[in-house]
Amino acid sequence: MRFPHPLKAALIDMDGVLFDSMKLHTLAWQRMVAGQGIPCTREEFYRYEGMTGPATIELIWKRERGEAPSAEEADRLYRIKAGYFKEMAEPEVIPGAQAMTAALRGAGVRCVLVTGSAQGSLLRRIDEDYEGVFAPSDRVTALDVTHGKPDPEPYLRGLEKAGVSAAEAIVVENAPLGVVAAKAAGCFTVAVMTGPIPRADFEEAGADLIFESMTGFAEALPGLLNLDL
Repeated sequence: MRFPHPLKAALIDMDGVLFDSMKLHTLAWQRMVAGQGIPCTREEFYRYEGMTGPATIELIWKRERGEAPSAEEADRLYRIKAGYFKEMAEPEVIPGAQAMTAALRGAGVRCVLVTGSAQGSLLRRIDEDYEGVFAPSDRVTALDVTHGKPDPEPYLRGLEKAGVSAAEAIVVENAPLGVVAAKAAGCFTVAVMTGPIPRADFEEAGADLIFESMTGFAEALPGLLNLDL
């Protein structure tokens, strides 16, 4: 498997890749769903990472109640979940993530944010914690797509924004559904294990490279950017 060379763009997920936020998202999701009388575990929401909020709600409601809520009800429920998230402590930057984006930019690689989130409180931190990395025009969020991950639409939109082909880009993900979406878009995909999901899940999803930490990926980047695997 060859690392794209020359590499022109990196399509980068946000939660669990740039910010250590998934432990907060999963807690907020569990609190909201349990508050509606639906039994759930915090761990299951790691599996849904990458899906849009409404899609996650639809999946759970169809499973537990046999039908999806209306769009208005799904929006209300997601706003409850988002409110719980905002009540929590600010998530920290993932160790190694700033070094990762610095290495990419130093090599002239265009960075595009591709997230299934619409969490405004976290999106606003992009400019603060990743200053100058993601231009406002180089961002794809849940508000920009009809179909979230694992559909390839988010990453196809990212390729469009970068103005590159799939062969000229990589995706950096931390969720199996995101890996599936990236591979469906035709991209070389790097999975970073920043959460509790086992390595086998990333292998099954089709990740081309798997790193146990973002720091490890950041340290490997200079070599990857200049050498074929």
